[in-house]
Amino acid sequence: MVAQQTGRYSKYIRPISALFDLIVITSLSLFFFKELKLNLVYYLLYQTSTWFIIALIVKYYEVFRFTTPVEIITKLVKQFSLFLLVVIAFFPFAKTAIFSGKAIAIFMAVSFVVILSFKYFLFFYLKKYRLVTGSNFRNAVIIGYTPEAIRLKEVFEKRKDYGYRFFGYFSDKKQNPEVIGKIEDLKAFVLQKKIDEIYCSLNEISNEKLKDLVEFADDNRKAIKFIPDTKEIFSKNLKIDYYELFPVLSLQKTQLHNPFIKGVKRAFDIVFSLFVIVFLLSWLIPIIAVLIKLESKGPVFFRQGRPGLNEEEFFCYKFRSMQVNGFTEKEASKNDPRVTKMGRFMRKTSMDELPQFFNVLIGDMSVVGPRPHLWSQNKAYASRIKKYMVRHYVKPGITGLAQVKGYRGEIETEEDMINRIKLDVFYIENWSMIMDLKIIFQTVINIFKGEDKAY
Repeated sequence: MVAQQTGRYSKYIRPISALFDLIVITSLSLFFFKELKLNLVYYLLYQTSTWFIIALIVKYYEVFRFTTPVEIITKLVKQFSLFLLVVIAFFPFAKTAIFSGKAIAIFMAVSFVVILSFKYFLFFYLKKYRLVTGSNFRNAVIIGYTPEAIRLKEVFEKRKDYGYRFFGYFSDKKQNPEVIGKIEDLKAFVLQKKIDEIYCSLNEISNEKLKDLVEFADDNRKAIKFIPDTKEIFSKNLKIDYYELFPVLSLQKTQLHNPFIKGVKRAFDIVFSLFVIVFLLSWLIPIIAVLIKLESKGPVFFRQGRPGLNEEEFFCYKFRSMQVNGFTEKEASKNDPRVTKMGRFMRKTSMDELPQFFNVLIGDMSVVGPRPHLWSQNKAYASRIKKYMVRHYVKPGITGLAQVKGYRGEIETEEDMINRIKLDVFYIENWSMIMDLKIIFQTVINIFKGEDKAY
């Protein structure tokens, strides 16, 4: 299961925090360790990588609007305790370095104070900002009118700094002025009022309705959380958070929602795309450009708007493989008269996709991920195929699991699209770097073998 939380500026907080931490520890280490005869290139690579590895282990950057100051300080202490050990561990392996306990102690103390001060300012400023301006609030509803549901509503009202606007209860079992509708009314209300989070009392909803609700949340990028009315609902797909002393269960996000993992994948994308651009496209583009121009009039590159991350439009680049025409939202079919001879060769070898490495470099795409569909396909299948919209939780890819498994090219039946979406969702929910490398390797093999549906 995948549950995507929506936010306004929340997505920028962790990258800003991580960047600030990196600037602080880098600049302070350069200042305090300048007399220790370190190989600064090796040391800074070591320091940066270990800092973020420790952050992943102690969940240092997993701070939410309901996280308490004590929890934040605890995470900071854990982070710096382990970081101190790895900094000290560097010196025995650096033959020319001079170990200075005093320099390390001052570096750690100053870094701790500066980073703690920044986090304190950020944490309390955001709370104050929400209260004063009313910005970055999340709209919430609760399914069920149970004592636990009422307690949660009281937490929302008491802790305005958490940043929630409560719209009402939905229940099939209870009648009350605060109950604004039946469960069947929920979907339309959530879409109409732009509700961000749905809290569900599990005693109030059947398994069938719960499954339908989770699929609805997936399709519309809404967060769904559960109020633990019973001890029998715990599973590996649930994690527990506390709003003050009130427990709330959430569907666990996938690996690709982890900020550290996203950073690793992004770093791989940058390195891989730069390698392809420098060592392949730098000399291949002029050759292909000449061949395209010799056969037909028109631009060398074809640019088309596609839905990307969070269904936001980006412009996908390809080598032009067709005669210039006015049917760009119509996918290519077998023996398509629009395709040029050079275009047919490029499509067969997937060479027409190579300019998308520029999309990867600028951050619109990833090397591996769900292939970006046409807007017309999105409109046609989003409401017809379950979990279709889950594919927009991650960046689209140049290649993907569905493509290497043979589900590429023209969609001849709805079953073709269903199978493609199943594989896209499987990739998102079961991602690993090993899987990415296997997909890239299989893509290269398929290019040389040729594929029947590459036309």
